[in-house]
Amino acid sequence: MSENKIALVTGGSRGLGRDMAINIAKKGIDVIITYRSNKSAADKVVAEIGKMGRKVHALQLDTSKIPSFDDFFKQLSSQIKTGTGKEKIDFLINNGGTGIYQPFVDTTEEQFDEMVNVHFKGVYFLTQKALPYLNDGSRIINISSGLTRFTFPNSSAYAPAKAAVEVFTRYLAKELAHRKITANVVAPGAVATDFGKGENKTNEQKRKAVTAATALGRVGEPEDIGGVVAFLCTEDARWINGQRIEASGGILL
Repeated sequence: MSENKIALVTGGSRGLGRDMAINIAKKGIDVIITYRSNKSAADKVVAEIGKMGRKVHALQLDTSKIPSFDDFFKQLSSQIKTGTGKEKIDFLINNGGTGIYQPFVDTTEEQFDEMVNVHFKGVYFLTQKALPYLNDGSRIINISSGLTRFTFPNSSAYAPAKAAVEVFTRYLAKELAHRKITANVVAPGAVATDFGKGENKTNEQKRKAVTAATALGRVGEPEDIGGVVAFLCTEDARWINGQRIEASGGILL
């Protein structure tokens, strides 16, 4: 790692997280990404960012496994210190997660717990565990969903977990202000990735509905989101705090 600022992007091996990591690196920021199981995809992101001249590393992390967080941050701190002599990061992007598209009447307790554990409980306690490893003046960016504002069927467990993160983010902005740490939410609309078994890539009925309801007339792509997150990591975004920024192309206005 160099003496530049460092960002941690959870779930940075594919989809939105990959694009976030690449766009953050383009801002001259070194990057650590996490992956849950797909090391080969993470290695490809590492190689791509490395070609840009930025320092980058990938660490394994399951954001639903809270007991593993202490060891993860010790590993992360050691990785940073080995390269820079520093022990702290400057940006935490809570992006990692998975989706379930399931009717409410069919959603199981196990599925519900998975959504809460990954998208709210995991984010809550990963952020708490990260605090000693964040520099004063750092930025926390939590990834939510357009589904907290508008409603498409079959997301009754996923969307409320994301809504909880949005409320949580406002509390972070208040309670961490004494350290000059800001906290914001980026809420993508429907984006064509492999998330949720690729629903927004392969379900033509849903794609048509999203396209018809979106002012810019198409389904989102990962490249539509990463630059927004990267902007929040710049000095130009220093006065944005406690906000929800929706990047959805103007869906259901």
